[in-house]
Amino acid sequence: MEVEFMTADTPLPPCMPLPRAMLRLPISSTAKVMYARMLDIVFVSGIEDTNGILFIHFPIVELAAALARSTMTVKRSLNELEDAGLILRVRQGFGEPNKIYVLIPKKEDSRL
Repeated sequence: MEVEFMTADTPLPPCMPLPRAMLRLPISSTAKVMYARMLDIVFVSGIEDTNGILFIHFPIVELAAALARSTMTVKRSLNELEDAGLILRVRQGFGEPNKIYVLIPKKEDSRL
């Protein structure tokens, strides 16, 4: 990988968004990276439901490949994100991928 020093006018390479509020949450680093990846996908290619709310389809096997993690690790991280209230998974029919709604944390506490 080629690298360079940053200057004031260095353009950033493509990157994924991660809200600062996520840094202080008691969830694993894998869950945080997964959240950033899913948030990125929502911005790029989210699907609108009947209420105008964006969601994604991201099968566990594809998510595991995208993050270079095992399917068990992905399942555990998805559960962490759901338990923390950062995603909402809506089950679909048998063999269909879940709808995943990526929820945005409210404004970060100014003391953090």
